[in-house]
Amino acid sequence: MRSNENEVASVKSGDSSEMGREYGRPSMPWRLSGPWLSGLAAVSYGLASMAMVFLNKGVLTYYKFSITLLALQMIATTALIYLGGKLEWLVMRPFSTATARRLLPLSFFYNANVAFALASLQGVNIPMYIALKRLTPMAVLVTGFFTGKSKPPLQVTLSTSLITFGCLIAALGDFSFDFYAYALALTSVLCQTFYLLLVEKSGAEQGMSSFELMFYNALLSLPFLGAILLCTNELPHSIPLLFTKCAASWSFTVAVITSLVMAIVLNYTMFLCTMVNSALTTTIVGVLKGVFTTIFGFFFLGGVKFQLLNVTGLAINSAGGVWYSIAKYRQKQAKVPSSPVLPTTHLDRSSDSQETDRLIEPSGKEIGDRDEPPVSFVEPPKPL
Repeated sequence: MRSNENEVASVKSGDSSEMGREYGRPSMPWRLSGPWLSGLAAVSYGLASMAMVFLNKGVLTYYKFSITLLALQMIATTALIYLGGKLEWLVMRPFSTATARRLLPLSFFYNANVAFALASLQGVNIPMYIALKRLTPMAVLVTGFFTGKSKPPLQVTLSTSLITFGCLIAALGDFSFDFYAYALALTSVLCQTFYLLLVEKSGAEQGMSSFELMFYNALLSLPFLGAILLCTNELPHSIPLLFTKCAASWSFTVAVITSLVMAIVLNYTMFLCTMVNSALTTTIVGVLKGVFTTIFGFFFLGGVKFQLLNVTGLAINSAGGVWYSIAKYRQKQAKVPSSPVLPTTHLDRSSDSQETDRLIEPSGKEIGDRDEPPVSFVEPPKPL
């Protein structure tokens, strides 16, 4: 093992991958800068989600087997992350059966969300489907209240309610009632809510990196997707058609490959946004993404006609998003501790300071000259 001086220098220089290989610690990207990374994670997730919507729409316009496409995306995610870990491009801990069992509910809710959403589209038109799916932020607030999460500020609650109200108004003109399809869509909302909350809990409490969560989620998704493919008898028809279309069109082949890669980017940014911000922030970004996607499609793609209720609802939704951003910024500013005017001799030994400035060897021995008893490594607390 290297000397203590080299190890400490490695920490100061930001060699997180080397640190992760030696101490079994995943490389955590939010160790760089909390506020900047929080914003970057949210923007990246929004852009990746928008790109994925149009990309999947382009592929599925010529290829109708969405479950097969989703299964291929999960296979590509599993294979590429596993390869990256083997080549030491990514810091990955060995596969753990116990961890897989803990994350099995996460994978279940992920696939249930997708399955119920696709099924609901058979009886719900697109505007109403979007409005129903945008009830997720309120569902996250309500679920968090009953599961013991800290109560969000009043401004956050009101802005989330305004976003939800705006989405409902925007789709009110296209309101058509199908009880069965609506029940499927609302079930999808609940599954997505539990999925996001489980992602937040898994990343914060189990100390897993975004890539590790992606790997386990993709791997555990395969049995669920395989069962759906068997029940729908989709596989015997979808695979031959995929090869036929790829052989006939180079552009379609590029679009399919890009969708497989973008699935990894989308899932990574979603996991990262949820862990460094919150499940509520991730759903709000999804809501705003839907607004910008609709506007982009209206002005650049055509084929969409807005009525007064649509425009009014989108304006209310956007105002709620701005209000929410301001409320979250003020909440974070209020939690920033003020620096003392004069230096003090008291050395802060709170749990937060110990977590961020101490490095522990696998044996439990600390690196450096401190005499405190060894402690187990705990990941830095997730920003609010």
